[in-house]
Amino acid sequence: MRARIFLPPKSAMQSGMGATQRWVLQYEPEKPKLRDPLMGWTGSDDMRQQIKLTFASKEAAVAYAQAEGIPYDLEIPSIRVQKPKSYADNFRADRRENWTH
Repeated sequence: MRARIFLPPKSAMQSGMGATQRWVLQYEPEKPKLRDPLMGWTGSDDMRQQIKLTFASKEAAVAYAQAEGIPYDLEIPSIRVQKPKSYADNFRADRRENWTH
């Protein structure tokens, strides 16, 4: 069963980067989920989908996967560029955009 090693994205419910600094090893599903024809529920008999391991660094996650013989895909995140913003910049005299209000 193949695993995926990645940094989790930032939650939409938080403004900071709190729970995004730990690397996660998560198993990919082997089979598609089954749909119950009567109730419409989805389910699976694959228990490895529920396992989510966290590591302090990428190297630790890769070392664990190699030591256990788990084939893995490593997803390197793109670098996020944050432009500094200030509320006072909305009222600067040398703004490039026109005032829309």
